[in-house]
Amino acid sequence: MIVVDLVFTDLDGTLLDHETYSWAPALPALQRLARLGVPVIIVSSKTRAEIERLRAEMDHRDPFIVENGGAAFLPHPSGGYERIEWGLAYPKLVAGLREASARSGVRVKAFSAMTVEEIAAATGLPPDLAALAAQREYDEPFLILDENRPAELTAALESLGLRWTRGGRFYHVCGRNDKAAAVRAVAERYRSPASRFRLIGLGDSFNDLSFLSEMDVAAIVRSPHAEALKAALPDALVSEARGPEGWAEIISKVIP
Repeated sequence: MIVVDLVFTDLDGTLLDHETYSWAPALPALQRLARLGVPVIIVSSKTRAEIERLRAEMDHRDPFIVENGGAAFLPHPSGGYERIEWGLAYPKLVAGLREASARSGVRVKAFSAMTVEEIAAATGLPPDLAALAAQREYDEPFLILDENRPAELTAALESLGLRWTRGGRFYHVCGRNDKAAAVRAVAERYRSPASRFRLIGLGDSFNDLSFLSEMDVAAIVRSPHAEALKAALPDALVSEARGPEGWAEIISKVIP
């Protein structure tokens, strides 16, 4: 039986530099994967609008998963996408976060309450990209202003039937979706009686943990969370470098 590789990757802090959002150092590795016919499937908290812009720059043609597993988009050869949705509608998330904040008395600052300029300042994105980040559909990023009380706020979210996770910069509230379920669904589309797929995953933060746990080969791109993630995934590889340099480092080891 033929063994075929599928690469699933987070973006911020993984394929993209945490500060500059550049992916240039990973370009040779991406080009090599393209020559080998290895799909690179994006698994991100970013919006569809953000990822579509990035895909155009990268000439990326493989499926992508948005907003922490809110939906997956599978490109059609003739154009357009097949969309698979798991996420809760964005207005319900906004209302749920407000209610959880009111119940717990914990103050938050959410994307829905930020101007594009405030999102740009909080993320380091230029205004045009911050505007794309504001086009939420399935996931609401937020900051906890009462920094010593996150447990009270997250408990209130859970009591409302909402999930939360934490990325590199923000907390996120979403429905019952997560990255792992979306990854399983997309991976299933590649199944074939004539081949077995080796799932390779790269991430750098706690909101990547669920999908990395689904991988045959899990890799942690170096970040402040690397040691804690390694404790949760003892068999995972850990890069020496950070961001796209670390991403390329892992790819060279796993797919020589």
